[in-house]
Amino acid sequence: MRRIVIIGGGQAASALIAKLVAEKSDDRITLVCAEPRLPYQRPPLSKAYLLGEMTEGRLYFRPAAWYDEHGVDVRLNSRADSIDKAAKTVTLDGGEVLAYDDLVLTTGAHPRTLPASIGGTLSNVFAVRDLDDADAMEPAFVAGARALIVGGGYIGLEAAAVAAKRGVSVTLVEAADRILQRVAAPETSDFFRDLHRRHGVDIREGVGLSALTGDEVVTGATLSDGTTLDIDFAIAGVGIAPATALAEGAGLVIDNGIATDAQGRTSDPHIWAAGDCASAPYGDGRVRIESVGNAIDQAEIVAHNLLGRPVTYTPKPWFWSDQYDVKLQIAGLNTGYTDLHVRDVDGARSHWYYRGETLLAIDSLSDTRAYMVGKRLIEAGKSPAPSVVTDADTDLKALLRA
Repeated sequence: MRRIVIIGGGQAASALIAKLVAEKSDDRITLVCAEPRLPYQRPPLSKAYLLGEMTEGRLYFRPAAWYDEHGVDVRLNSRADSIDKAAKTVTLDGGEVLAYDDLVLTTGAHPRTLPASIGGTLSNVFAVRDLDDADAMEPAFVAGARALIVGGGYIGLEAAAVAAKRGVSVTLVEAADRILQRVAAPETSDFFRDLHRRHGVDIREGVGLSALTGDEVVTGATLSDGTTLDIDFAIAGVGIAPATALAEGAGLVIDNGIATDAQGRTSDPHIWAAGDCASAPYGDGRVRIESVGNAIDQAEIVAHNLLGRPVTYTPKPWFWSDQYDVKLQIAGLNTGYTDLHVRDVDGARSHWYYRGETLLAIDSLSDTRAYMVGKRLIEAGKSPAPSVVTDADTDLKALLRA
């Protein structure tokens, strides 16, 4: 039997194994997970799990018995130290050497952390990436506690929403001119700024963190404008970086992540990559998409190609974020947009991004119908006139038939 070794135990790894099993692959599959847990969902960690609305058991994609039933050799608490491309082997941190015929890297990404030089290693300074992170910070989320959240992207805003709902006094600082500046239009930033302020979150834009202070445990913060704050804990929501060290050590091509072709193959013909760690061809360049949907799609493409059924990957970006009672759903990529058009019908709001006459992306703010229609229009390459999209009398579903 062919030996397939998968490094990394997240969404992409789970989707890849599920597809291979569903397609009745007779390959011998080994999954190497650095964590001591089977693959589990990560998005709920900063939302439902921290709120106590989802138990740990519900996070797992599949129980241990499922992997046993399908002959998947799962190595928990194991880390891959190096890859020998010529020998087609992976050496684990305990010294064991695994031989492979095909290797798939689903190593994901690491949270960016605050530098030690400004107090980032003090206790009660948290990141948000895995279950250990969520479990470590949960006890700090008590009514009356004071939190500083550094970073006004989706991670920081989701953490702020959970903290505020649990009665924590929250200050969020964003060094850029506005929250969500890297990923959304000013109109979307304005919506979420107002939403958070209505829930008592103190959002400060154009202000960074100079230092965290305290004797072992963080107790205060100094901001770039000279303001000092008394705090009980801090959260770094400053983004993630693709986990490429293993691939770099093996000499694979790195380009905003592990560079793959349209089939998920890296610069080595027997090594593949999928998920947050991988970048794929997109238009005239490359794109690395940090989302559940992308991890699943890329992993399933790799599975098909491993099974000898050539399929190419066409990125269809979609994302979501839950904050308070608002569900933000995003389809497409807004890079290079020139105009934004707002549809607001009886409080159901959506923001439509255009480059000239071409529809690029949509931000839906608790308007699932607009999101579903916008996503299908973008994937079909259809661009209705902005005046039609924003007209309250337009039946959006009819645009799909146009």
